Amino acid sequence: MSVIRKKPRKTRAERASENRQRLLQAAAEVVGLHGYSEASVARIVERAGLAQGTFYLYFESRQDLFDQLLPEVGGQALAYIREQVSNAPDFLTMEERGMRAFFAYVLENPAYFRILSEAEVAAPVAYKKYTEDRTGRFLDSITHAWRRGEVKGYSERELAVLTQVMLAARTYLYHEYAKAPKHPKAVPEWVIATYMKFIRRGIGAADAEGDGVDTRRGRSRSAR
Repeated sequence: MSVIRKKPRKTRAERASENRQRLLQAAAEVVGLHGYSEASVARIVERAGLAQGTFYLYFESRQDLFDQLLPEVGGQALAYIREQVSNAPDFLTMEERGMRAFFAYVLENPAYFRILSEAEVAAPVAYKKYTEDRTGRFLDSITHAWRRGEVKGYSERELAVLTQVMLAARTYLYHEYAKAPKHPKAVPEWVIATYMKFIRRGIGAADAEGDGVDTRRGRSRSAR
């Protein structure tokens, strides 16, 4: 005769953590569907399957939740991408894996872009912190590659410009090739291939020293 073992009861701390995550997940889904302006506490707790009073055990206000939402969702995105690019042998491989991981994440988490874009107004402190963290991590990566000689033809201060260009490419390619009314689409393979062709030529294969422009002074060498 088999013995049925009861599942151990969750501790208070475990239940609290679970409820907080349910509220954050529900908020992400509601903002993704309706935007921050229509993400009421009532809508969030209904989607989470919790009583309205439970909300205030974990968040002081709706704004308090908004201030924590982007760091939560954005942190998950960064963690997923870091995992996918770990052990990349060089910067170009890391960038291709990172681009693919980014689009894979937003395909599975369609609310991400709306949470990010609207946060600039709805949760400006969280937006600033997240974008600075994201930008700083990318800049660190490209700086390490530059020091290894993988990024050629640029001064160190110019790496910040490359960082902004490459991060912006993710957003614009998403809007052009992945965004759809109901759910994002997979980005076509040729789009990734074209982007990587541009990056290879821009930071490695092409002779940037001979491009005719002195970016430190904004003058072409031929004009000297």
